[in-house]
Amino acid sequence: MEPEQTIDEPEQASPTFADKVKNELAEWGRLLVVFVPVVFLVSLFLFEQRVIPSESMVPNLQVGDRVLVNKFAYGYSRYSVPWGVGKILPLGEGRILAREPRRGDVVVFMHPHFNRVMIKRLVGLPGDTIEMRDEALYRNGEPVETEFVRQLAYVPNGWPRAQQTREYLEQHGERQILVHQWRQNSANDTTDTYVVPEGHFFFVGDNRDNSTDARDPSGHCPSVDGVIDRAGCKPRVSLERASVGFVPFDHLIGRGQTVAWTTKRCRRDPGLDCPPKRVWKPL
Repeated sequence: MEPEQTIDEPEQASPTFADKVKNELAEWGRLLVVFVPVVFLVSLFLFEQRVIPSESMVPNLQVGDRVLVNKFAYGYSRYSVPWGVGKILPLGEGRILAREPRRGDVVVFMHPHFNRVMIKRLVGLPGDTIEMRDEALYRNGEPVETEFVRQLAYVPNGWPRAQQTREYLEQHGERQILVHQWRQNSANDTTDTYVVPEGHFFFVGDNRDNSTDARDPSGHCPSVDGVIDRAGCKPRVSLERASVGFVPFDHLIGRGQTVAWTTKRCRRDPGLDCPPKRVWKPL
């Protein structure tokens, strides 16, 4: 009987640190080759996440909120392309699969005068007449229905002390929206009359005294006899300081759908309002 034959295999050399690094980078590279296009396509056609940087939409959105933006709500334009890619591609103007937004929507859009993404409340559709009279919002000559809710004190982001704030419910179609007023006789409490041009929209912030929005004339054409009804004029201030003015339809990116989660922290001192934690809170 012949003895059992064995095969002598050469010893495998232990991988060096450099080999481990190369293998790890290769794995990450393969992952990114798949992951990045998937994220890009989801962000282009379905949803993308935006972080709230300011208090212009308090009390409904707080600094640090992570908002999911519905990209197919209004169709697609070159501004729908994520990461700013659409601005450098020859995609042209207009929208495909266009659907008009509704009054009261929270809308994410590109600032018409410079490269900044904004989020505001839609209050004026094409043809609407909008004005402010002594803090009250008027649409088409009639005051928007408003109900006082409460007086509260809260500390604005980055402020050293609390501000006394009046909270109201505003009626926009079938939707009731919470808004804040905390200054008396501020610059945009009474405005000219704005007539929203065709193909444009009128946006304001829910935090009426801490929002630079379409009520501010700096981003609009000059008024004629107290009426502003044109779009496309050069702002009367530097572009970085101009308000949004009337926003063209193709500048809309999507509808703010849900606060997925937040990093907002606030002082819970007695007598101060502190918004509850928000996880998957519809807008």
